Amino acid sequence: MRGKNTKRLLAGVMGAAMALTAAVSSVHAAVPADVQLTGNKFADSKEGKVVYECGFESEADLEHWSNRGGDDTTKLTISADAAKSGDSGLAATDRGDTWHGPAFRMDGFLEPDTQYYFSCSVRGEWYTNTTLSFQFSVDGETSYSNLKQNIQATSGGGNSWAEIKNIPISYSEGMEGVYVYFEGGQESIFIDDVKITEAAKVDIESDLPSLSEIYKDKFKIGTALSPEDMSSQPFMDLLQKHFGESITVGNQMKPDYVLNKTATLKYLEETGDDETPQISFAQAKPVLNYARKYGIPVRVHTLVWHSQTPEWFFKEDFDEKKDYVSPEKMKKRMENYIKSFFTTLTELYPDVDFYACDVVNEAWTDDGKPREAGHCSQSNNYGASDWVAVFGDNSFIDYAFEYARKYAPEGCKLYYNDFNEYMTGKMTAVCEMAERLKKAGNIDGIGMQSHLDVRQSLDAAFPSISMYENALKTYTSLGLDVQITELDATVQENSGDKYFDIQAKYYKSLFDLYEKYSDKISAVIFWGITDPKSWRASQNPLIFDKAFMAKPAFKSIVEGKTASDPVRTTIAGGSKVTTTTTTSVTTTTTSDVTTATTSVTTADNTTVTTTLPKDMPDVKQYGDANDDDGIDMGDVVIVMQALANPNKYGMEGTDDHHITKQGWVNADIIGTSSGVTTDDALAIQEYLLKKRTSLTPPPPEA
Repeated sequence: MRGKNTKRLLAGVMGAAMALTAAVSSVHAAVPADVQLTGNKFADSKEGKVVYECGFESEADLEHWSNRGGDDTTKLTISADAAKSGDSGLAATDRGDTWHGPAFRMDGFLEPDTQYYFSCSVRGEWYTNTTLSFQFSVDGETSYSNLKQNIQATSGGGNSWAEIKNIPISYSEGMEGVYVYFEGGQESIFIDDVKITEAAKVDIESDLPSLSEIYKDKFKIGTALSPEDMSSQPFMDLLQKHFGESITVGNQMKPDYVLNKTATLKYLEETGDDETPQISFAQAKPVLNYARKYGIPVRVHTLVWHSQTPEWFFKEDFDEKKDYVSPEKMKKRMENYIKSFFTTLTELYPDVDFYACDVVNEAWTDDGKPREAGHCSQSNNYGASDWVAVFGDNSFIDYAFEYARKYAPEGCKLYYNDFNEYMTGKMTAVCEMAERLKKAGNIDGIGMQSHLDVRQSLDAAFPSISMYENALKTYTSLGLDVQITELDATVQENSGDKYFDIQAKYYKSLFDLYEKYSDKISAVIFWGITDPKSWRASQNPLIFDKAFMAKPAFKSIVEGKTASDPVRTTIAGGSKVTTTTTTSVTTTTTSDVTTATTSVTTADNTTVTTTLPKDMPDVKQYGDANDDDGIDMGDVVIVMQALANPNKYGMEGTDDHHITKQGWVNADIIGTSSGVTTDDALAIQEYLLKKRTSLTPPPPEA
């Protein structure tokens, strides 16, 4: 029965596992609504844990709710007229504009990087169509997106309620002012029976071999990642197990996310300088922070593109209503933009390996001609280019690569990237361009996007495998590196799993080609991981399905392959660290050093020797392996990395994050004669999960 106040924040909702989460901003995942949770596969119910319920039975229930601030005139009250059940509900009245409306604030209440589902009942005063939307700010920049559009909030004279069920909501660390809200129309909106549930935990298939481990000696395996993906625990687990060698930020490093019009106009007003656009990486921060935290290399995508680039960038006074600037002025804007892009990026993330950059993206048509002049829009099928409108041709490409070479960080290779890269006209134009750029010393490789179509049979697939190989052979013959940058391969629209076996054969043939040319291919990057997250979701183009299970395509790729797939520890949201399957330690002492030789059982039977100085410091804090005066999952990571790869992460390691002498002695918790082992890393995890009350080692045996 509903009481006077039915709002409940369930104490201890995250449970013991969230003790671990708090340390590293881990995530819990969405289970797709049509996935049946049967047997003992999932620990929680399909709905997951209820973290908030509100029936709006008293004024206290307005906590966490407000209008959207600023000029929003919406008034929120507890009203009997808004009741669907119980005595009352939330009435949002006096809405002065379509964007005005009731808003629920998430940050400071719900956990970041955690997937939740939002449900409620809603109706309008009349025949209202409303939209459920999402808003957040990063570094003062506010972004908006729609979660569910055109909710039929009323019918039959306004007495019928619409049910909003299990809409995924989440936000990332670093976001603030995070709201889920209703907008649209100006009539009153009534809300009742709000429920927010935490997504159920999903275990990925642990017995699958790691895709990245199988190919680690041939090329990187990676994927695209966007902030909205990061709240999904199984998605991130799959990323770390199979794709953790490279991340491409899905959208948030494209020009329209990076170029900041407000800051640019302010700078223009203050300085009179109309050649220096201002930039921001606020939108990309969640992904870049993740890459930095777990040491994952990043592909920069993309600097110069006809699409997703704001029109004002090309116009006088940065005003899209004015004329295009001259080519000379645009060259200066381009150079300042690229300089600022790389300078800002490397200042913010000096420890991230930005190993590749798509300098120019999709500049050639399929017949090998420049795009038409104009702004990319629906009226020209999104094919026109402002760059061509300014320069008259594709000469801007040479300047872009010249400036990228000048300002890109050391070790960042520069690529031209395109789709339909197997079409003869485009291929010819790309090769001629690449030869010219190569001669100037300004290009390192070609990015083959590889958005492919299996369709309903191998005979109907486009491109055919032979056609695709011809393109691959052509590009590798240029003496440049090749990266597969956005791989996916669709089947027939809305055909379910009917053609998955054919898709599997196609994927297997692709990877046979990648192995054949692996000495000239440095990376294979999938454009996503699971089908529902794909930009071509209705055609199921990827290698994991909506339940995070491996499709026949994945199995065809790994079939018959072997990998020294090490034991993996999944850390709060999919962090991958590796350790060896068996370890034995023998210690000998000389007058100067104590030498520990760790024999590791691997595919090639390698032996790694770590030399420990005799004058090790005393313990400061047991468990503080990264020597930062605290205990968190970072200590687990550094121990596991130092054991798995001492040459890189050990005390004499080459990596900036190698373990220190102090960290090593702090990590020796178990106190065995073997010194620091994976058992010590496990002890730290158990301590964080409150399964262990102390990290002080046991006293030595008598």
